[in-house]
Amino acid sequence: MARFDTYRDAFPNARLTRKPNGVLEVMLHTDGGKLVFNGHTHEQFVDLFHAIGEDRDNRAVILTGAGDAFMDAISPEGFDFFTPQGYDKILREGRKVLGNILDIEVPMITALNGPVLLHSEYALLTDVVLATPETVFQDKPHFEFGIVPGDGMHILWPEVIGSIRGRYFLLTRQVLDAQTAKDWGVVNEIVPQDRLLARAHEIADGIAALPPLTGRYTRIALTQRLRRLVEEGAGYGLALEGISAADVARSIAAQA
Repeated sequence: MARFDTYRDAFPNARLTRKPNGVLEVMLHTDGGKLVFNGHTHEQFVDLFHAIGEDRDNRAVILTGAGDAFMDAISPEGFDFFTPQGYDKILREGRKVLGNILDIEVPMITALNGPVLLHSEYALLTDVVLATPETVFQDKPHFEFGIVPGDGMHILWPEVIGSIRGRYFLLTRQVLDAQTAKDWGVVNEIVPQDRLLARAHEIADGIAALPPLTGRYTRIALTQRLRRLVEEGAGYGLALEGISAADVARSIAAQA
């Protein structure tokens, strides 16, 4: 069992604050501004979500971002897509991070403070999704890099918005505005930017007021199907992503 004081300051890209009622706020960032996702955060977030899930004093979790985007920027720094050993690390972390989010056995709320152009699967594994009018969704980087969107996107988007819509979303790099996302069941509420975190805390405080086992076991009950889908499909999808990355690497090498 983890204790908050042992991991509160352990993650350079996550600002963690917890209220006396057990509501934990997790703000993803880079140097205090919006997060720039890279290979180091890919590794770091595996341990972040594991630590949160191991802390039985957490009663509800709010996941949000800093600045004007939840996650819209990515850097290749720290990634090695193009060797077996490098991709083995990515595959392991890709499977673990999804499992570790689902292993957080208290209700989770995502407060999307702006665009979500990558790793929107983090939000889709939570229980309540709030967005601002400025929030848009897209799976941008996979096809830009020429690789399969196999890190959970291929499972969760068709599950949430329907098979035909989900496949179209990924294959065309479709941009979903906040209202369309709400109409399609991705978002629960659209909240003005200056009210976003207050609304997230309002919901989280209500959950934290439940008997501890009630909140915890409700999250477990509600995520059983997602657990099965992720366990069944995440490793396979990541393997296909790795094969496509190897093909890209070969093409780059042939052109050099």
